[in-house]
Amino acid sequence: MRTFTTRKLTLVGAVAATGLLLSACGSDDGMSGMDHGGTSSATASATPSASVSASPSASVSVDAAAPGAFNDADVMFAQMMIPHHEQALEMAKLADGRAEDPEVKKLVAAIEQAQDPEIRKMKAWLKGWGTPESAGHGAGNAGGSGHGMAGMMSEQDMKDLAAVKGKAFDRKFAELMVAHHDGAVAMAKVEQKDGRNTTAKQLADDVVRTQSTEIAELRKILDRL
Repeated sequence: MRTFTTRKLTLVGAVAATGLLLSACGSDDGMSGMDHGGTSSATASATPSASVSASPSASVSVDAAAPGAFNDADVMFAQMMIPHHEQALEMAKLADGRAEDPEVKKLVAAIEQAQDPEIRKMKAWLKGWGTPESAGHGAGNAGGSGHGMAGMMSEQDMKDLAAVKGKAFDRKFAELMVAHHDGAVAMAKVEQKDGRNTTAKQLADDVVRTQSTEIAELRKILDRL
């Protein structure tokens, strides 16, 4: 009886140990099959033409900022739209103490409310993707139109805008912002067509929709000024 009991306990212990081993192996397989939005999943699913990939240390940031695969078009969209938005904010700041028209002031507030968060968002994407924030030297300044950023104002344009007040400012601001928004919409449409990252393409959709509406409003303002 004692021998039987001993063998029985030994058998139960062996089965339990085997179960623990299988459980551990199953847990390891389950973890390796989960998509944490890391570098390997984003890079493996990227198109062959994409020449950029996230750095190993940026796997968590990619997941937090813009999950999924991305390509050169996504990177270029963010790199170019950041300074484009920054200049729009510079133009909006000039309205303080200069703008007179209520509708112009309303649009200025809308631009500031929308574009500042978008800048922070795009900077987070680029950091998470392990790519430079700027596409080239000087891309972030007001004279960056030489880098292919449509609608960017020259330094002289900005000086001319800062030199006027009241109705003259309202008209000048509306004229320049129509051209500026036209450029942003054009860049966003390229992202809609060529981009891969879902989050970046969603922002491009927002830019096209929002700024096209603002262009129409700015033109109405110009018609009555």
